[in-house]
Amino acid sequence: MSSAALGLALGAAVLHALWNLLLAGSRDVLAATAVALGSSIVLALPFALATWGIEREAVPWLVASGALELLYFFALTAAYRRADLSVVYPLARGGAPVLVLLGAVATGYDPNALEVLGVLAVACGVVLVRGAAGDRRGLALGLLVAALIAGYTLVDSEGIQHANPVPYLVLILVPAALGAALACGRERLRSEFRTRAVLAGCGGFLAYALVLGALQLAPAAPVAAVRETSVLFAVALAAALL
Repeated sequence: MSSAALGLALGAAVLHALWNLLLAGSRDVLAATAVALGSSIVLALPFALATWGIEREAVPWLVASGALELLYFFALTAAYRRADLSVVYPLARGGAPVLVLLGAVATGYDPNALEVLGVLAVACGVVLVRGAAGDRRGLALGLLVAALIAGYTLVDSEGIQHANPVPYLVLILVPAALGAALACGRERLRSEFRTRAVLAGCGGFLAYALVLGALQLAPAAPVAAVRETSVLFAVALAAALL
């Protein structure tokens, strides 16, 4: 993994911790998610148009990733409403890189021993930050979110080879933004249209744009593992801010 890819993935980890803390603290998490997604798309659209570059080969991956992102955001908001963040977040982020590694191997990637050990070490460390204990509902939701993260990461590692990061990300987030907005309705969206939600959207967008940049430079498994160090940043930020 190159130093550039490592730097991008670590930057994404910090931003991911920030936007999750902002989102989880909202009164209506689904409405705040819809506001965050919509705001990020509107603000990023000029940059997407200025750097537009989507090849035909990227289209199937865009469709698949958009569907997975839609499912992911609904699963994430459901998890934050029904279970403790301290259970869902570490399990989702710790389980995802292991599933990415397994998926990459199943599709032909041949990791070396150091990569395997690194992914497993990060995953175990992430989970142990909080511990694997928790209620069954929280554990199940955490695993579901982990599976969806792994799914869109593997899809995006292929799709981003045929597109520029910002327009690619705008397009895959549109289904999730529309689905979340339709599920909430105007009044709920208006009540959560706050600086907190807009900042969460900007942080989330920039975080995954950095991940896409890293995926252009390195395999999906190590990028996913480094990104999940966001849990360490989340714990530090939560201790200071919450």
